[in-house]
Amino acid sequence: MCDYSLQNVSSRSAKVADRLVTRDFGRGTRGFAAPEAPSVAVCVLPGTEIAFPEGLSITHRNFWGRKRREVRYHTAIFRQINKEKENTHHDALEFPDGHTLLLTHVAIGQNATVLQLPARPKNAAEAEAQQRVTYVG
Repeated sequence: MCDYSLQNVSSRSAKVADRLVTRDFGRGTRGFAAPEAPSVAVCVLPGTEIAFPEGLSITHRNFWGRKRREVRYHTAIFRQINKEKENTHHDALEFPDGHTLLLTHVAIGQNATVLQLPARPKNAAEAEAQQRVTYVG
């Protein structure tokens, strides 16, 4: 299942070695799609490792919104944040330095590759961490 805002879009699960691109699905959100099927959202499990071959340029800002520094990331782990909040975006990327960015804020047209899916959970806590937010509606 993808973020709540993609519930009315055709989707499929991500697989290892999938080549993806970020795109706007026309519903106020961005997500991943395969270049050969741009209208199908590719849903990624929390904990999935993703590579950005050209790098993903992110501008860090200070408290007042001024540019602090620009960083180019080449890998990220897919996460879901703010799971307890309904009707908000949950899909996010966690970068090696701990910085987290909502997927909907990533620029359109960024190429990505699925490196590794998360390991199967060994206990209830791990299973809960990998559980995607449930859409009710």
